Amino acid sequence: MAAANNEFFEALSMLEHERGITAEYLIEKIKAAIVIAVKKNYEVEDDHVMVEIDPSTGKFNVALIQDVVADEDWYDEHSEIGITEAQHIRKSYQVGDRVVTPLKTKDFGRIAAQTAKHVIRQGIREAERSQQLSEIQSRAHDIVQATVTRVDPEKGIVALDLGKGGEAILPRNEQVPGEVYTEGQMLQVYIVDVVAGERGPRVMISRTHPGLVKRLFELEVPEIYDGTVEVKAISREAGARTKMAVWSKDANVNPVSACIGPHGDRVAAVVEKLGGEKIDIVKWSEDISEFISAALSPAKVVKVELLPGETRSCRVTVPDQQLSLAIGNKGQNARLCARLTGYNIDIRPESGYYGEEEPKAAEAEKTEDTAAE
Repeated sequence: MAAANNEFFEALSMLEHERGITAEYLIEKIKAAIVIAVKKNYEVEDDHVMVEIDPSTGKFNVALIQDVVADEDWYDEHSEIGITEAQHIRKSYQVGDRVVTPLKTKDFGRIAAQTAKHVIRQGIREAERSQQLSEIQSRAHDIVQATVTRVDPEKGIVALDLGKGGEAILPRNEQVPGEVYTEGQMLQVYIVDVVAGERGPRVMISRTHPGLVKRLFELEVPEIYDGTVEVKAISREAGARTKMAVWSKDANVNPVSACIGPHGDRVAAVVEKLGGEKIDIVKWSEDISEFISAALSPAKVVKVELLPGETRSCRVTVPDQQLSLAIGNKGQNARLCARLTGYNIDIRPESGYYGEEEPKAAEAEKTEDTAAE
């Protein structure tokens, strides 16, 4: 029996190392499985079954517990034992005592053994799912390196292998316009959320989320990683352009320069990972007028007028020759600025004459374009 016990605990240790499931977790599941098996085979309740498994001492005991009753009251051979029979085992037994009878594995019967195996396998699967969920949840709002395993052009979805985090689908609306994905390709994706499901964790990933840009800068800029420079807000039109507002808690550290890096190396590294997406880095300010002026970069701003009311609106005046630059191609610069600042922005030329240009107002849309993650 000792040799069999040793084999059992060795198997537990192997599972712990190979699958990363703790022995304690497995033991609890195995105990539960054995209790179910004994209950089914002997038709008794939980309090008539005892299971002891202790890896430190090598103890592995399974026993049936029977209540000692008067001979005339005895009727259940499994949960009860008559006083006369009990005293043949030990003379000191009295009515009301409990007799512990060790069971051998073969006494469980074939059905009981199958039940135990099933519950143990189920417990291992649950442990693996729980471990997988815990591991991938720890990466929520972070970047993971994934491998493209399948591309479905008709449905527009891309399947990705996240490694130990399992698999995930990159839906069309989370793909960067113009990007082409191929099987075997390595891809950096942003984990938006992780939801527990019956078949394991459901991981929601994105290539368009502004959080992807923030995390990439954290990897490239030590001042962001250590907290000296803070990313206050991000607005993004994936594949085209991103605006990012940064602030430094250290007056001696220029947050914009820190993100750009020597010779532009840091921002260039992020741009490369985003497939050439343009990135504007601006200085955040508590003074909303200063912030809006900076956010409209590269255009110069003459004046910012905050309009009364609760609409968070403003009127911005720019030099005549900078109107197109401030508005941007198809209104992109004004739109990104509005999202970044949270203000509806009406852009006007200094002279008041628009020429062929129409006056442009950019509304702050309710999007996820922030860096609060």
